[in-house]
Amino acid sequence: MTKLKLTGLLAAAALTLGLVAGCSSSPSDTTTPSGTTGPSAAALSSDAVPGFKVPGDSDLGGKNHPVKVGVVGAGDPQFRVLTDAAQAEGIYIDFQDFTDYAQLNPALAAKQLDMNQFQHIIYLAKYNISEKQDLTPIGSTAIYPLSLFSRKYTSVNDIPAGATITIPDDLTNQARGLQVLQSAGLIKLKDGTPTLSGQLSDIDQAASKVKLTPMPADQTPRSLDDPTIAAAIINNDYVADSGFKPQDAIAKDDPNSDGAAPFINIWVSRAEDKDSPLFAEIIRLAHTDAWDQALLQNSAGSGLLVNETPARLQEVLADVTAQLKNG
Repeated sequence: MTKLKLTGLLAAAALTLGLVAGCSSSPSDTTTPSGTTGPSAAALSSDAVPGFKVPGDSDLGGKNHPVKVGVVGAGDPQFRVLTDAAQAEGIYIDFQDFTDYAQLNPALAAKQLDMNQFQHIIYLAKYNISEKQDLTPIGSTAIYPLSLFSRKYTSVNDIPAGATITIPDDLTNQARGLQVLQSAGLIKLKDGTPTLSGQLSDIDQAASKVKLTPMPADQTPRSLDDPTIAAAIINNDYVADSGFKPQDAIAKDDPNSDGAAPFINIWVSRAEDKDSPLFAEIIRLAHTDAWDQALLQNSAGSGLLVNETPARLQEVLADVTAQLKNG
């Protein structure tokens, strides 16, 4: 496996709103060669993806046919920045908000969406295997740690024996959460438990300190309102909404570790669209400084930015898929 191209996140305190707003200029009202209203060819960045052409009003990406992208948290600042940057090049994007991870890939496979951006590679691999699909990664965003939070305890050492911890019930986050809890000394997994696909049945209950209760990922933060719950594994998308900051975590995994590649967060399309110049141009705009700063602002410095090629991401997906099928 080649080394990942990771860029360390800047301190959130160094961010300024001016950096974000400075790249959100409006498109000029000129006529394109196709006869539609939008930026002229000269207005496009010289770095635009080869083969990209400004869409006509009724083309995919045009004013009357925006690219539908499924996300969790459509109001997040990085999506507003990208909307403005894309529109400055004559591309219209409709970010559609979902709260349930499980709905996004089926919506893409059913052509209700054109792309989505919410998942890491292993989540996609498991979906493709279980549903016999071939959704494909075409761009990357970042790697985020999966963390343990508590409103009652400031250290894992303070959590009493027999306490209950909630954990996401989807297989991907559950397997990763089990690794976090084992590293923290709260549970013991049976020998031979696969890192990428461990389940609750793989826990050595007699050797473990705590009990686990699975539930949907968006419900684990709310579980902390229950006085009987000691702590919860909370996915990064729900940390801020839960009133926590990333530094409040009492345990987490390491996004710099050798096994981090399966957890790269990705842009995904249907396989037949993986070489689309339009989609590639959108993703290029999602690696500008303005996007990076907005993403940092939203994530409070909780991860590492990643800019991998589609070919590399697809290679990682193939490797993870093989591991899961053979495991």
